[in-house]
Amino acid sequence: MLRSLYTGLVSSVLFPLHERLKKHSTTAVRRKLEETQWYTPEQLDQWCVQRMRSFLIQAGEHVPYYRQLFADNGFDPSAYSAASDLACLPLLTKEAIRGNMDDLLADNAGPVSRFNTGGSSGEPLIFMLGKERVSHDVAAKWRATRWWGVDIGDPEIVVWGSPVELGAQDRVRAVRDAVIRTELLPAFEMSPEKLDDFIRTIRRRRPAMLFGYPSALSHIARHARMRKVCMDDLGIRVAFVTSERLYDEQRSLISEVFGCPVANGYGGRDAGFIAHQCPSGSMHITAEDILVEIVDPQGRQLPAGESGEIVVTHMATTDFPFIRYRTGDVGVLDDKLCSCGRGLPVLREIEGRTTDFVVAMDGTVMHGLAVIYILRDIPEVKSFKIIQESLDRCRILLVTADSFSPSIKDRITAGVKERLGEGVEVEVELVDEIPAEASGKFRYVVSHVDIGG
Repeated sequence: MLRSLYTGLVSSVLFPLHERLKKHSTTAVRRKLEETQWYTPEQLDQWCVQRMRSFLIQAGEHVPYYRQLFADNGFDPSAYSAASDLACLPLLTKEAIRGNMDDLLADNAGPVSRFNTGGSSGEPLIFMLGKERVSHDVAAKWRATRWWGVDIGDPEIVVWGSPVELGAQDRVRAVRDAVIRTELLPAFEMSPEKLDDFIRTIRRRRPAMLFGYPSALSHIARHARMRKVCMDDLGIRVAFVTSERLYDEQRSLISEVFGCPVANGYGGRDAGFIAHQCPSGSMHITAEDILVEIVDPQGRQLPAGESGEIVVTHMATTDFPFIRYRTGDVGVLDDKLCSCGRGLPVLREIEGRTTDFVVAMDGTVMHGLAVIYILRDIPEVKSFKIIQESLDRCRILLVTADSFSPSIKDRITAGVKERLGEGVEVEVELVDEIPAEASGKFRYVVSHVDIGG
């Protein structure tokens, strides 16, 4: 691993100290993950069975929702011995989480934080995460970056659009980011002027890694190519992409323009860090923390090689358990090991995540999440779809609760106009169901406006 003295100081001393002060176990977890990734499949399976059994026992003892669910389904967590044992339990849906927030919180939970997500299905979800879950997710990402010769403390550019990150840029966060050499670029607004600034920032920073949405990084790459700005001479080692489906043309464009490989990541704030691509090309599941099932429309487990919905159980969620959680995405498990030698199981295919750009009336290109964030934290909105018909017309399809009121509709309209322009005609349509695309996949943002380039 290429590593400067400063990177070694940050990775070995400063960042671990930062995590300890936050009462996170990130460093210890990462070290264990770097050990268990080399277990044989049999060793890893045995280790994970013991971990899952302990997790399920805790859920049954301390979480009212699961105490009742296990009793209703005759499930004995102490007898768990294989993934097939979970088949008797119903799948956990966003609707079930919304309706059982209090009962899903463990009676011995430590401090928890409120999070939300739009998810691939476009259904807003509010849930709780504890320090254990956050530590394990950060550790899993940390392990994956080290696969590519990159460590915490190496210069990093993050192109992101979440208000969780963008809204946390206080003085303490700014100091931390400066110390670990990470710089955040907002992916919401991508006007030509903003893109020029991004390119200048990347050239000045000369990062070891890029991290962001594939659509955002490919958009920057396309703009750099159009401007005839060389970006492949900066020493970038890898571009990590996540939160959307990575298309082949995006991978090629990002790789060619920035002169580095592209590493795909799959997961979300709700489901966790599910899988990440290694340099040999496989999407390795974070099996030490997450059990992945592929199920058919009836919820029955499917074998490797068959396509179905991705369902996850995250074993680092003892404070607010996610057991057999429906991601809304479609995937295929592989039954073959990766040539890299790791014993971690592999996701052969991942489908169903699509995020689009929208374009404001003044021509500003914004990530689709800029509009999604207006909707996803409103409890009265069960699901949604945003359709940008033209620069001056946007349709919002909503499935709502009975408590939905005209004032909420007005707030949504005002929020969309603030993003896209006061002259935009916003049509909010209340529907019984959000239809899928002709392909059967669901896209929660669809723009018919050409972003150009």
